[in-house]
Amino acid sequence: MFKFKLIKKDGKARRGRLYTPHGVIETPVFMPVGTQGTVKAMIHKLLDEIGAQIILGNTYHLYLRPGTEIIKKAGGLHNFIGWKKPILTDSGGYQVFSLAKGRFGNRKAKVKITDEGVEFQDHLQGDKHFFTPEKVIEIQETFGSDIIMPLDECVEYPTTKEYAKEALDRTIRWLERSIKAKRRKDQALFGIVQGAFWEDLRREAVERTMEFDEHLFGYSIGGLSVGEPKEIMYPMTELVCELLPEHKPRYLMGVGKPEDILEAVERGVDMFDCVVPTRNARTGTLYTSQGVIDIRHAKWKEDFTPLDPECDCYTCRNHTKAYLRHLFVAEEISAYVLNTIHNLRFYLKMMEEIRKAIEEGRFKELKERYLEKVKVRL
Repeated sequence: MFKFKLIKKDGKARRGRLYTPHGVIETPVFMPVGTQGTVKAMIHKLLDEIGAQIILGNTYHLYLRPGTEIIKKAGGLHNFIGWKKPILTDSGGYQVFSLAKGRFGNRKAKVKITDEGVEFQDHLQGDKHFFTPEKVIEIQETFGSDIIMPLDECVEYPTTKEYAKEALDRTIRWLERSIKAKRRKDQALFGIVQGAFWEDLRREAVERTMEFDEHLFGYSIGGLSVGEPKEIMYPMTELVCELLPEHKPRYLMGVGKPEDILEAVERGVDMFDCVVPTRNARTGTLYTSQGVIDIRHAKWKEDFTPLDPECDCYTCRNHTKAYLRHLFVAEEISAYVLNTIHNLRFYLKMMEEIRKAIEEGRFKELKERYLEKVKVRL
């Protein structure tokens, strides 16, 4: 039912194939973020057309709204949202910490973390909830997502080594409880490697997580892309990849920008998710083969050329920069849709080219070409 096949390597970059109950995923893969059962400003038909293989759903948000019971009555998340391809759901742990802090101020006053679980106030009404490792698994089993995550504790940047070690220990204990709670065999559980920003903690986290290897389909690298500089993120990613088993997929959570994905692929990562392409689309920042465009800029007012002449998406085949700027300035909803189609297609096309380049042994050349693109601001 679940299988990961490593097809080719180019240096440390990996070309693979991931088999799930809802379809095959070619890796490296970028997973558009469908937080509340939808990728913002998109419909599933459009996601299909631009080449999305899998989407990510958010346990925290879906648990709050529409709620686990509604999704259960619908026959699971795939049925509820009408998406036939694979779905990955996260544990909701990151949102528990970040959204509670964002709405209510002092994290420690509103989020109580114990070995039993985490008590928090939701960001909608401020109601109290309690997530345990067992409850998070139960929620995701109700969803029926293909790939699921255990509850973990993701620390902020900066943090102390003492607290990072405490969070690591708790994450391991929660993983053990998650494995014991898991019942469904048609879902794949990933372990999450924490350890924050210290090499020895990361090494310990990998070693202790791998003690449960027989129960884990893959490994997630957590606790990065939380505000730390690239000089920390890239070496930590490389270190963890070097220690993880070759025959299982690796998922760098919450990453990232095109340059971050390229750097991580070069270090051996297989799976990515991030809100950057969709969020930037809604603020007018668009990725193209010539560079990054701010479509709000007045210089596009009379530019009647395609957004990106090298892009095959609906937006670029049918509309000009001048029209896209007009829609955005006029605050038309279609601006967000057209921009999102393009940005996601840019990401997914980049991943297609990455896979082909690895197969042909020219990934480094492709990486340098893309890095030059994203440096340019038009």
